Amino acid sequence: MTILHKTKPRAATLLAFALILLVLPSTAGAHTATGAAGGFFSGFQHPLTGLDHIVAMVAVGLWGAFLGGRAMWMLPVIFPVVMAMGGAMGVLALPLPGVETGIALSGVVLGAMVALAARPPLWVSAVLVGIFAIFHGYAHGTELPEAADAMTFAVGFVISTGLLHLAGIAFGLLVKWPWGRIAVRSGGVAVALVGFGFLVGWL
Repeated sequence: MTILHKTKPRAATLLAFALILLVLPSTAGAHTATGAAGGFFSGFQHPLTGLDHIVAMVAVGLWGAFLGGRAMWMLPVIFPVVMAMGGAMGVLALPLPGVETGIALSGVVLGAMVALAARPPLWVSAVLVGIFAIFHGYAHGTELPEAADAMTFAVGFVISTGLLHLAGIAFGLLVKWPWGRIAVRSGGVAVALVGFGFLVGWL
């Protein structure tokens, strides 16, 4: 039992580290359509090109794991589904004010939820995540490369978003241990600070 207890946090840490390494090389520019403008690959890469997108998406998984129960899978499912709707709004050029502000606030608020160990009712968490997903999806939709197929692009960025959620969940599972709870809440602080940096123009 002792060996099993020690290997669980180690496995979760390794998984989180591997997923983070996967996305780090693509954090150079925010909201720029990089890579081949051909659909799936471009869509997959797009959420990984902005630190503000990355921290918010990881925070969704982080908060879901922190809340536990149904929230651990509901929040990471709600976000990409609603994000796809926001993406469609962007493709259609429907008006949505304050997109960049909404994206920055998503990092601030979601990070703060984790940092403060907030546990609102599940429906409140779901609505909050859904609102922020609209802004992220809209940004992706408006930056759809002209040569890309909208459907395959959407599939690519939804899958990429799911992987970022998984990275957050893997790290969030460390809350089962006292030291891990501190690490997870510290991660929430880091996410909130990044979001605040974008909000005030530091980053």
